[in-house]
Amino acid sequence: MDALQERAAADDWVLVHDAARPCIRHADIEHLINRLADHPVGGLLAMPVRDTMKRGDAENQVTATVNRENLWHALTPQMFRFAALRHALSHALDNQQLVTDEAQAMELVQATPVLVQGHSDNLKITHPQDLPLAAWYLSQQT
Repeated sequence: MDALQERAAADDWVLVHDAARPCIRHADIEHLINRLADHPVGGLLAMPVRDTMKRGDAENQVTATVNRENLWHALTPQMFRFAALRHALSHALDNQQLVTDEAQAMELVQATPVLVQGHSDNLKITHPQDLPLAAWYLSQQT
């Protein structure tokens, strides 16, 4: 964020994208920008959860089935005003709060990001078996 300080005004939108998500569609980025252009907080691309969700314990035994209604997979990019995002990330660091994405940092300062539906091919490459699928998705994009 410090590198942007000289280039971005406090009210400028910034988009944060995970480099491990190479299959992002240009149309999804445009949709995110258009959807949030006038929003006071910002938001993120996301996908509604489709699968049954299970909570497990330390031994990987099922402890509960989680209602998937209103559950979303967080994707990137995530889009917030520069000063607000910088403040949220600084707040998390100052309070030693672990955050897994920028939206969570915004939530910690009582902001309410918007979920903007993207596409499931915006997958995150986490495991070696993700690479062939990502390559196929990229080959399908024009």
